[in-house]
Amino acid sequence: MKVGVIGLGFMGRTHLLALRNIPSAEVVVVASDDPVALSGDLTSATGNLGIAGARFDFSGMKKYSDWQDAVRDPDIDAVDLCLPTYLHAPAAIAALEAGKHVLVEKPMALDGDEADRMLEAARRSGKILMTAHVLRFFPEYLPLIELQREGNLGRPRAAFFRRRCAAPSWSAWLTDPAKSGGGVFDLLIHDVDMAIHLFGVPEAVSATGCTDEARGLDVITGTLYYSDGFTAVITGGWHHTGAYPFSMEYTVSFDEATIEYSSTGRPPTLYTRSGEERRLPVVDKDGYQAEIEYFLECAAAGKQPEHCPPEESAAAVKLTRLMAEARKFNGEKLPCQI
Repeated sequence: MKVGVIGLGFMGRTHLLALRNIPSAEVVVVASDDPVALSGDLTSATGNLGIAGARFDFSGMKKYSDWQDAVRDPDIDAVDLCLPTYLHAPAAIAALEAGKHVLVEKPMALDGDEADRMLEAARRSGKILMTAHVLRFFPEYLPLIELQREGNLGRPRAAFFRRRCAAPSWSAWLTDPAKSGGGVFDLLIHDVDMAIHLFGVPEAVSATGCTDEARGLDVITGTLYYSDGFTAVITGGWHHTGAYPFSMEYTVSFDEATIEYSSTGRPPTLYTRSGEERRLPVVDKDGYQAEIEYFLECAAAGKQPEHCPPEESAAAVKLTRLMAEARKFNGEKLPCQI
């Protein structure tokens, strides 16, 4: 399948590295408003994962400085949108209307209205729309997803997800809430989406925390309340600019066992009620490659992405926005009507 990669920042670089390893994908178009990036020099495209930049050979590819021209290129079957969040909706809708399948980086859109317009454009076009919620494909999260799906551990009783990093210095648009939605929205939508994937949409939300842009702080502790008394806590955000390291983790307790993982050194591990401690198997495959391969398989087959449906991605946008809004009410429960 012929692919256009639109946006050559940190995530564009990450997707290009993954696409190198996918035989079914041929990148024929790249787009960026940065002439240095269009030359193939992505050495400055760094982010919060500690992965070095890279150089690419774009000779033989069509190169566009305007995404609006790129998404309409007649030679591509699918677009991989790695643009800033505020451009996701207009670029995705334009690509869908041009008859392209669309993989769009998270967050799907800036707000729920934009996400709904993207869903409608996908329905009208008959093309595949999928959001790149990579956590659903991350090797360390797959054991949790699989064991939850099997249902052998009983009911979920408590869940905790944490994700934090330094305030970004690699992309100026990320620090502008009008373009990124803010740190909590951009970062913790990963974990909100995982909660939706595992447990569904909650009945209510509460949150506490603070935002102080001058100090590089945008942090939250949010609680999702479900009908059976189960709660999922999602916490983290941006912790000052510079040296503060990225990390992510989860702890989910079921009737019969607890599953825990931390990127700081604890692999996915199962702790049973009977006292067993068992390290869970982890597949040796890059999550970004896995998500792009899955999208391309769905696009080639004309099959909706059941593992990462766009309706759930739209719900993640709405729920994360609600959680960030709930922080203003300092712990007061807000009904989740999304």
